[in-house]
Amino acid sequence: MTRPLDGKTAFITGAARGQGRAYAVRLAADGADVIAVDLCGRIASVPYPLGTAEDLAQTVKLVQDAGGRIVARQGDVRDRDSLAAALQAGLDEFGRLDIVIANAGIAPMQSADGWRDVIDVNLTGAYHTVDVSTPTMIEQGEGGSIVLISSAAGLAGVGSADAGSIGYTAAKHGLVGLMRLYANLLAPHDIRVNSVHPSGVDTPMINNEFIRAWLADLVSTSGRAPGMSNALPVQILQAEDIANAVAWLVSDQARYITGVTLPVDAGSVNKR
Repeated sequence: MTRPLDGKTAFITGAARGQGRAYAVRLAADGADVIAVDLCGRIASVPYPLGTAEDLAQTVKLVQDAGGRIVARQGDVRDRDSLAAALQAGLDEFGRLDIVIANAGIAPMQSADGWRDVIDVNLTGAYHTVDVSTPTMIEQGEGGSIVLISSAAGLAGVGSADAGSIGYTAAKHGLVGLMRLYANLLAPHDIRVNSVHPSGVDTPMINNEFIRAWLADLVSTSGRAPGMSNALPVQILQAEDIANAVAWLVSDQARYITGVTLPVDAGSVNKR
């Protein structure tokens, strides 16, 4: 039976766990080969543990269990050369690139030093991801799909007065501008560019003691959470919910959709 992404190759950043892993597994189940990259290290301003080499190895296993092929490498989206090397390892194996998911992100919300790191990872990292990917996609001449993983915080002014939180919201808004410009720049090559905007997702980036403490502190000082509650009766989404939307967006079913900010947020942004 033909699958919707048979013959396609997807490049996914932040793939060791959480949403990145969910994208890798779902796209593999739909037939895509996967090039997965993750830092697998620490960033000083981030108080919670980031993905590890063991996490990335588990992603490899899950992709293979789903019937997919995968090349996984450690790489830093802040370092263009590092990212390009990880991508090239996959291109050497699979020979093509059709889908790009710029997912790598951090949330150093309470960190006084978080501004620079979150801008570097969440925004500059996405720029590097698109920048290293598009030459191959353009040369192939067969179009493609790029998805930038933003946030409900990329469509609304939510967050706290902490530097890391301000940087997070700024970076996620910045992805919208990046997406809209690239959608125009790459349209002549039949490459579609969109952004996806989840509300809270049950991943290690959100479900950890530091983020829970940050939210609790906001509630205690302001009497409410930072504008992140959902309209539908669900407190938190699952990574697979976002992966379902991304899988549709990169498929031919969405072949004429580009330049779109797609909330997958249980009505969070609309509720504001």
